Amino acid sequence: MKKLSNRECQPCTACCDGWVQMNIKGTAVYPGCPCPHSTGKGCNDYANRPLDPCDNFNCGWIIPNSPLPDWMKPGEAKVMVLFNKFQWRGLPVDVALPVGKRIPPRALNWLKQFAEQHGRPLVYLEQEVVDGTFQKDQQAVAYGPPDFQQEVAAKIAQGQRLWR
Repeated sequence: MKKLSNRECQPCTACCDGWVQMNIKGTAVYPGCPCPHSTGKGCNDYANRPLDPCDNFNCGWIIPNSPLPDWMKPGEAKVMVLFNKFQWRGLPVDVALPVGKRIPPRALNWLKQFAEQHGRPLVYLEQEVVDGTFQKDQQAVAYGPPDFQQEVAAKIAQGQRLWR
């Protein structure tokens, strides 16, 4: 896996295991449906991984100069952070994805505090689970100024995507 700064992905495979919705060579990957190449400790076809989304993916824990503390490695903290996923009124909006049903309180509290201290609105997701099965759809929660929360809620109600 990619090595950036002094952090390494392996053995974390949260992005490959379906917690990030993506399409890998025509195969949909989403919660409950991991990439067919994920071994749980890496990729069994790493040399042939596609540029997009695999090689271009920017996990917030491994990016250079990541503000995330060491304990927030996705496989351990059960959260994956995507910094500056979209913009709102000129501000970067960060997105947090659970590695599991929900983001654990310790990590979510850290992210909320970071959002407040740095003026970065946050959207975090929670998994929809029906009869013990993860659903493809996820519930988005906006954290930040009231106007941001209202605009995100309106977009969701209208069925609009928050980011691409």
